[in-house]
Amino acid sequence: MHWYFGDVTIIRMLVQRGMAAIYLVGFLVVLRQFKPLLGERGLLPVPEYLRGVRFLNAPGLFAWKYSDRLLDAVGWTGTILSVCALAGVTERGPIWLSVSVWLVLWFLYLSVVNAGNRFYGFGWESMLIEAGFFTAFLGPRWVAPSVLPILILRWMLFRTELGAGLIKLRHDQCWRDLTCMYYHYETQPLPNPLSWYFHRIPKSMHRFSAGFSHVVQVVAPFGLFAPQPVAAICGAVCILQQLILIVSGNYSWLNWLTVVLGFTALSDGSLALHAEMVLAPRPFWFDVVLWIVTAATVLMSIQPALNLFSPNQAMNRSYNSWHLVNAYGAFGSVSKERYELVIEGTADVVVTAASEWREYEFQAKPGDPMRRPPQIAPWHLRLDWLVWFIPFSITVTPRGIRASRYDVWFLRFIQRLLTNDRAILRLMGSNPFAGTAPARIRVLLYHYRYATPSERRETGAWWVRRELGVYLPPVSLADLDRFTS
Repeated sequence: MHWYFGDVTIIRMLVQRGMAAIYLVGFLVVLRQFKPLLGERGLLPVPEYLRGVRFLNAPGLFAWKYSDRLLDAVGWTGTILSVCALAGVTERGPIWLSVSVWLVLWFLYLSVVNAGNRFYGFGWESMLIEAGFFTAFLGPRWVAPSVLPILILRWMLFRTELGAGLIKLRHDQCWRDLTCMYYHYETQPLPNPLSWYFHRIPKSMHRFSAGFSHVVQVVAPFGLFAPQPVAAICGAVCILQQLILIVSGNYSWLNWLTVVLGFTALSDGSLALHAEMVLAPRPFWFDVVLWIVTAATVLMSIQPALNLFSPNQAMNRSYNSWHLVNAYGAFGSVSKERYELVIEGTADVVVTAASEWREYEFQAKPGDPMRRPPQIAPWHLRLDWLVWFIPFSITVTPRGIRASRYDVWFLRFIQRLLTNDRAILRLMGSNPFAGTAPARIRVLLYHYRYATPSERRETGAWWVRRELGVYLPPVSLADLDRFTS
């Protein structure tokens, strides 16, 4: 089998270090953002969300009991263990130590995601859980690696890439006529400093990019299980595409995690590397565990595999509450226009035409047209992402805009701004009411587009925006109390 798969001793180390780094980011985000969004006084409190939920439906520590103090313990434990794994400390001890540390990281993050409601409803959360679980069985550095967990993670890469490729071809004509990239860099959730420049490349390059995406995601995955060096070549093109996405946008750790999965298609020989240390053979009991895990993975793979070839293919679906062997797929359709909510406050109790409105800024979501889009990935700004989603529920017509309803979490968010809540404001950018809280807040809907090169030279602006209407009319704290109490 060595001739087919190649040596994976160093590949194992790269996967473990990469996974540890992503877990570290994930747990630091938990410590920074979870309590303001989901804590006891959060916008969607966990106790309220998990009330009456059985453990088997949402397994994790918080299904038993939630408190902000327990959340801190989970966050700090995950952070410390991630640092230890990143430094390689956990791989120097016995097999049980390595496996146990990774399973603890998996269970702690599973606890967070299953309590995280909409703020943890992103596909890369399940990806991190699944990849973290199977990383547990790679074994410590001194034991000869087994190809079984490597193949399981490679199977995850296969589903991630092929799922994304098929859902694109099925869901949006622009992917079939190779024009989606005309819009992607301008309408992606959180552009970065280079997104404007990528948007300006010739349309022929955009069409080539869309075609290259289809090759990488629909053709290359089938070569991941071929003998070396074919598997390594297919893994390398998957990694290359992810690196392009990394430098052209902000998608949390989605692309970084896919790069780590891409390592599993490589071999030590493909990297021209060779492990010098003498490895001990795997104990019989560990091989038994690996085969049991592999058999369970095969059984759990039936539904995700059928989903790939279903005309009603689901995107980012978990078939069990443990988030193992999921269905993946992203960017099935591309928005052609960009709409953004702009939140403004005023100190005037009675709003008049002369009232001065001051704009709140988010950390990364487009707001002030003069501000350059920041680079924040692999960090994940959960509030920015959820606010970005809201315009998809708004109907824009020539006569104005229509909103069917307001999400409870969003009204609570506005309520926190009206009280100058420090915890929420730490998740925002600039606060225009640092001294005294605003008397009223309104939310407007704008159309955004990138400034042309000539507009940028003349004004320095990155964006050009146009007001479309009022999403939330001016409200006071008393007004919101009726909705959020």
